[in-house]
Amino acid sequence: MTPNIRAMSSQNLVNLSADKDNDEIAIVTMQRPPVNSLNLELLQALSKSLDEIAKSGFRAMILTSASPTVFSAGIDIMEMYKPDMKRAEQFWSTLQDVWLKLFESKLITAAAVNGHSPAGGCLLAMSCEYRAMVSGKYTIGLNETALGIVAPRWFMDSMLNTIPQREAEIALTTGKLFSVEEALKVGLIDEAAKDKDDAIKKCKGFIAKFDNIPPLARAVTKQKFRDSSTQWLKNNKKADLEEFLTHLKVPQVQQSLEMYIHMLKAKSNKS
Repeated sequence: MTPNIRAMSSQNLVNLSADKDNDEIAIVTMQRPPVNSLNLELLQALSKSLDEIAKSGFRAMILTSASPTVFSAGIDIMEMYKPDMKRAEQFWSTLQDVWLKLFESKLITAAAVNGHSPAGGCLLAMSCEYRAMVSGKYTIGLNETALGIVAPRWFMDSMLNTIPQREAEIALTTGKLFSVEEALKVGLIDEAAKDKDDAIKKCKGFIAKFDNIPPLARAVTKQKFRDSSTQWLKNNKKADLEEFLTHLKVPQVQQSLEMYIHMLKAKSNKS
């Protein structure tokens, strides 16, 4: 069935379009300059886009970025630094929802990672079934511990679904950011690409593997593999939210975030 393109929309923070060569593939492009930091508004736009895709008859989606060097810099630090707690609650709940929608999507999901992808950016990429990352001096990984933040269980589950447990434990406890070559070797990404167009081409190659597989059988099999992780969050959304909000109130966490913000400002002033 050809998707109803008229049901789709382009938003300021996320552009949603059908692939020019295959209108059964949705291209979801994050476009919050300069580095697609995940704030509440970008997450809301992603959530809405995922809902639109699910209703529009697509069989697959590719997540990518409009930035030439960054896929997503991860969670916007300013959502956690000296936060408004009502907004922080809405922010975390929306992130939970985006992860659930992407991780358990019935669609074939792929990420064309066209630049740096730390923390929440890595989470989005791992939530997809396949990742092609552009070669270069880019990094990807969950580096939350380096900021004094404990990655939630569902972040950990996403990595455990992607790389071996021992590798995941070391990566998470050290806050490791993998180079493209390291990520490929450990399985954090599936293929390296020469540029964004090549990454999208490789994503479409992965999607084509399922051309002759009944969609329902494929989707249910995927969801069964991921069910324990998604079910845990569904059963513990409130407790997970409360843990996040409590963590934000810890003085050492706020100090770590403040130091990181100062470091970013100093780095920006030098460049």
